[in-house]
Amino acid sequence: MAGVMWLRCVLGPHLQRIHRSPDQSVSDDRPGRRQGWNYQPRSVEKHTDSILAWASALWSLSYYSSPLLLCYLYRKGFICSSKLVPVTQYLGTVLLCLLGVACLRGYGRWKNSEYLQFISILEETKKNHTPANKKKVRCYDFDFSYWPADFNWTEVNSPKLSKAGVSLLKPEPRLRGAADGVLHSVRTLPCHVIGFLIAHSFGRRMLYPGSVGLLQKAMKSMLQQGQARLIEELDGQRNKLVSCDGNEIDTMFVDQRGGGGQNGQTLVICCEGNAGFYEVGCMNTPLEGGYSVLGWNHPGFGGSTGVPFPQNEANAMDVVIQFAIHKLGFQLSNIVIYAWSIGGFTATWAAMSYPEIQAVVLDASFDDLLPLALKVMPDSWRPLVQHTVRQYMNLNNAEQLLKYQGPVLLIRRTRDEIITTAGPEDVMSNRGNDLLLKLLQFRYPKIMTNEGIRVVRQWLGSSSPLEEASLYSGYEVDDEWCTCVLLSYQADGEVLYPWNVGADMTLEGRRQLALFLARKYMRNFEATHCTPLPATEFHSPWKL
Repeated sequence: MAGVMWLRCVLGPHLQRIHRSPDQSVSDDRPGRRQGWNYQPRSVEKHTDSILAWASALWSLSYYSSPLLLCYLYRKGFICSSKLVPVTQYLGTVLLCLLGVACLRGYGRWKNSEYLQFISILEETKKNHTPANKKKVRCYDFDFSYWPADFNWTEVNSPKLSKAGVSLLKPEPRLRGAADGVLHSVRTLPCHVIGFLIAHSFGRRMLYPGSVGLLQKAMKSMLQQGQARLIEELDGQRNKLVSCDGNEIDTMFVDQRGGGGQNGQTLVICCEGNAGFYEVGCMNTPLEGGYSVLGWNHPGFGGSTGVPFPQNEANAMDVVIQFAIHKLGFQLSNIVIYAWSIGGFTATWAAMSYPEIQAVVLDASFDDLLPLALKVMPDSWRPLVQHTVRQYMNLNNAEQLLKYQGPVLLIRRTRDEIITTAGPEDVMSNRGNDLLLKLLQFRYPKIMTNEGIRVVRQWLGSSSPLEEASLYSGYEVDDEWCTCVLLSYQADGEVLYPWNVGADMTLEGRRQLALFLARKYMRNFEATHCTPLPATEFHSPWKL
């Protein structure tokens, strides 16, 4: 029995923190009452763990620098049979030593009563996944790869549907003749190969830097502190979800339905940015507003597995929504999707795929990735960038958002330095403007004629709230009149967008409605891209 327990300690996960004792009574298990502490390994475990951590860091560094390292070794003549044999022997010796260090670390864990209690609870939970055992295992923060799955996409969907993943909007192919199609394929083959290599190497990491292991190691302490706060102060529940593609998604749910406030009955699902994690991300904004909140990490971020390509992102978003419905007990009509920055892709996908969702809030998001990608790449690369983005990283937020009929709120950062194509000082180059214009043009085409687009652009170009208000009053916009006009069209049976309101209206009336709608659909926030959004700026979208 002792040998089996020692082996479990050798192969067991790294224990980081104990949020509370698993023997703590139910009466003490309330938000704000948990007293967590960091796991304290003994000297043997501590030193051997440091050795293995350094080995892991060196391996990560070698992996990312392997192209340069291989080129250097080749030029120095090390890549040949006479040199590879001793190198292989050296590596074998190192691996054998590391195995011995791992066994010694297992011995150190075996002598630690806290670790023995933890590994026993974890093994029991894997055998019997009961609510009582799940509650005990949630008392610990450890390597998420060892965490038992709490929900699988196949529990509520047919496994046969999981192979292809959820559906995405695809770029429309150009129509060509058979001969032209073959010739075009041959000519563009190098572009396809290079695009694939770019997307699956540095392209994906540039787009989602949070998926880089070295960055996650640097942020490890910050992420652990954020997670401890969510669990110990706010009674958050960590869950592992398995998406249809087999990726494991790391989620955090904070339930505020019992707090007595109306906002707690609404679930806000948060979609983070390209270097955001739920532990320290945009979850805090709706939490401060009293909402129930479900946060999740992109594939390849934190405890989530996989890589953050659009298909994997949509698959992850789908299992998060399914979990919210079938396990957390929320109706779609009580779910709001809140996204920051690149999280707008999964938010708009969810709105398109689940049209019954209550509302969508997009903060510092954009209409399409392509203009932003072209901004940072040389002009000579334009055809290659266009192909790579459309084929592998097609974040077509506006196209997906137009499929949604519900309330939408766009939050524009007036000093945004990330999603502008000409710099933070040029607010007109903010791609959030294009997202608003495309949405209004689709929903109200008779209002958003050339003159309507002109006055909305003029409003978007306002450099301050004072100038914005001056422009609004200069066109003598009557909010009550605009509301009455829209309500009358809605009462006449105009339910689904696009609406024909404004078709028989004067030019002055269309101007007023265009500015009124722009102000209702978009709010300005005087800040840069990465400034946390205060809870006071988080509002429910406007609706008639």
